[in-house]
Amino acid sequence: MESQRQNVGILAMDIYFPASCVQQEALETYDGASKGKYTIGLGQECMAFCTELEDVISMSLTVVTSLLDKYGVDPKQIGRLEVGSETVIDKSKSIKTWLMRIFEDCGNSDVEGVDSTNACYGGTAALFNCVNWVESSSWDGRYGLVVCTDSAVYAEGPARPTGGAAAIAMLIGPNAPIAFESKYRGTHMAHVYDFYKPNLASEYPVVDGKLSQTCYLMAVDSCYKRFCSKYEKFEGKQFSVLDADYVAFHSPYNKLVQKSFARLVFNDYLRNARSVGEDAKAKLAPFLALNGDESYQNRDLEKVSQQVAKQLYDMKVQPSTLLPKQVGNMYTASIYAAFASIIHNKHKSLEGQRVLMFSYGSGLASTMFSLKLHDGELPFSLSNIANVLGLSKKLESRHVFSPENFVENMHLMEHRYGGKGFVTGGDKNLLSNGTFYLTEVDSAYRRFYAKKSETGVANGTTIHENGIANGH
Repeated sequence: MESQRQNVGILAMDIYFPASCVQQEALETYDGASKGKYTIGLGQECMAFCTELEDVISMSLTVVTSLLDKYGVDPKQIGRLEVGSETVIDKSKSIKTWLMRIFEDCGNSDVEGVDSTNACYGGTAALFNCVNWVESSSWDGRYGLVVCTDSAVYAEGPARPTGGAAAIAMLIGPNAPIAFESKYRGTHMAHVYDFYKPNLASEYPVVDGKLSQTCYLMAVDSCYKRFCSKYEKFEGKQFSVLDADYVAFHSPYNKLVQKSFARLVFNDYLRNARSVGEDAKAKLAPFLALNGDESYQNRDLEKVSQQVAKQLYDMKVQPSTLLPKQVGNMYTASIYAAFASIIHNKHKSLEGQRVLMFSYGSGLASTMFSLKLHDGELPFSLSNIANVLGLSKKLESRHVFSPENFVENMHLMEHRYGGKGFVTGGDKNLLSNGTFYLTEVDSAYRRFYAKKSETGVANGTTIHENGIANGH
């Protein structure tokens, strides 16, 4: 086993996001916001959302079955399944238990793992759990499987445009084309009320926007300093952003990603790293005396640091922004959607490249870590991962809702949240073949799901809490 545990990491990936979406520019007009507030101010272009037919469970069922099928993985080969999510369907029953029906049907109930929850960080916690399992003496030689799934929704107001929805599945094992450099991780954890969901009768969070942004940037600083310190300890040389070929951030909205990368460059300046040239040093020098708290609130520093970092941002970060801009904030799936965007955009030239990753969950939990990429061999190759992800086709096949229809859908979802005794009636024509969808919630709150077939109706498989039944 020990000799087999080399280059543990991500062997395969797939992503699912709803076909239903709303354009941010149209939403600006509908909300009466100033032109460019969502598209330039937030840096967003489009936002996916779940209709009454979809939720985090249906998205997870869809993406897991898709990954197993497209990579030819037998469900019996999965020994650990971890789910990261902050979208609560049940306060006791984990999302993982619904997914077990895929494995039970194949005679595999020997699958460790449950859900991890801490805002947007739960997916990273789940991923680390699976990687650590493969690297440990508990590993039984089978694959780990990680699912990051969330539906990010907000009450009417300034935060609503920062929503989104998606589920990502990642297969974990040795000899991976996407390998973890685990010894370099830098983590920052703290107790903060920046974003939280105390009202269990509502899906909407309580958000302190200004505090949340400050906490995020503070976590970026702290994690980067610790990551650099560990890198320098093991490698005997200084780390800078030049040592990362690409950088992927958790993305509540793109403008925060721009600010965050600028913080990395400012940190390099404070450390006198080689990534900051003489011209940039002269521009950043007036801010050298600022303490941490002052620097987070200083608009001049924010502006200048982004200007200084722009060329590096365009090279190292821009390739990661496709899905976060087009789908929106996917909570636990957000950072991995950013990484998937890099695979999509650059898969032909990623051999030997390093991707620096920053994961953040409010409350707060955060880690900076790195991945080393290799071409790999079929079916677990970077080119095949890009092919399976199929991002261009998925984005092009979406259905754009008007803002009026989007708001109408949000009102229905508010009414249905935590409800029972209803049958869904949404338009299944919007769903692609192979998509799971919610059919009903019975009087005992039990949820039932079906899978769309080529004929546009359920293919004879209905998944519910008590098993898989034929028909519906």
